[in-house]
Amino acid sequence: MSNALKVMLENIEQLSTKEKALAAHCLLTAMDRKIDSDVESEWLKLAEARSAELESGAVKSISWHEIEKDLN
Repeated sequence: MSNALKVMLENIEQLSTKEKALAAHCLLTAMDRKIDSDVESEWLKLAEARSAELESGAVKSISWHEIEKDLN
């Protein structure tokens, strides 16, 4: 695992819900250099909808530590 990824994961709890959604969007977008404007628009809508669900309490978030524990 790179140091950049370690730093990001160690500090992820400090990000707001919207910042986490934006980070996820940026990571996914960086995987595919070819930009499809329809896909970009749909990802943004999805990220905003999920962020609103978290902020309203409609869904419960899971901490990175819980996810990491399940992976091990």
